[in-house]
Amino acid sequence: MRSTFRYALIFSIFLCCSFSPKQQTWLALGDSITYLNEHPDEAGDRITKGYMTLVTEQRPHIRYINQGHNGWTAIRIAEQIDKLGLEKADYYSVFLGTNDWWAGLPLGSTADYRNNSGARTTSGAFRIILDKLRSLNPNAKIVLITPMQRSDFVYLKDYKNNAWGSYKPNKNGQTLEAFADTIRAIGRQEGLAVVDLYHHPKLGLQKLVKFKWLKDPASGEYRKYRYPAYTAVPFHPDTDEYPYPEKAIAMTYDGLHPSDRGYRIIAKELLKVLQ
Repeated sequence: MRSTFRYALIFSIFLCCSFSPKQQTWLALGDSITYLNEHPDEAGDRITKGYMTLVTEQRPHIRYINQGHNGWTAIRIAEQIDKLGLEKADYYSVFLGTNDWWAGLPLGSTADYRNNSGARTTSGAFRIILDKLRSLNPNAKIVLITPMQRSDFVYLKDYKNNAWGSYKPNKNGQTLEAFADTIRAIGRQEGLAVVDLYHHPKLGLQKLVKFKWLKDPASGEYRKYRYPAYTAVPFHPDTDEYPYPEKAIAMTYDGLHPSDRGYRIIAKELLKVLQ
């Protein structure tokens, strides 16, 4: 009897050990949307959990490494790729492109990616980045994340740090959608998983903020303007109140960076591919 119990106990332990998920590592490479996961204070504590925390809460066998670089472009990441201390990982995600768009950097084309033309274009920069990740672990799963659409951005701590939304081209006539579509095309070309946030139905322009708090040009009184009406109303950083009070928060808290709701959507999409 004791022998039977002992064998049953050993078998149960064997089953538990055999089917518990293997510990894995995920390196998330990105810009401020990734960086803020560890820096909610820089978001005025308007967020509580970034997408990496939310994913690993659901996948406790995955340990994440935050390689988010505040304000960086894909081109800058590519130029500094060997100085970032990137590590071998089981999963890599690359969430870049929105800063390239706003900076007016040349997008290039998938030909720049195929021909490994260097970091003079965003497309060429992606080739440098992906080649580096593959050199660290050829068997890793790589996930590309397209930029989200963006409303008018105003930084909480410096109103002069602002940018218009993706409803209009950047200073060089390039659309943010073109950046997202090129990243999708690179993913298709390489057979990589792509999380397309730009075209996500819950992250459209009209859903990023509930309203923008601006002065009526005619009366001088503050009022709520929804999209697209707010795109025609000027914001004066030297004199105006912050245009996104907490009641305006929807999928972003400042027009650009995800709120808790926005991060939950990103995490949900990543959970589908980080199996």
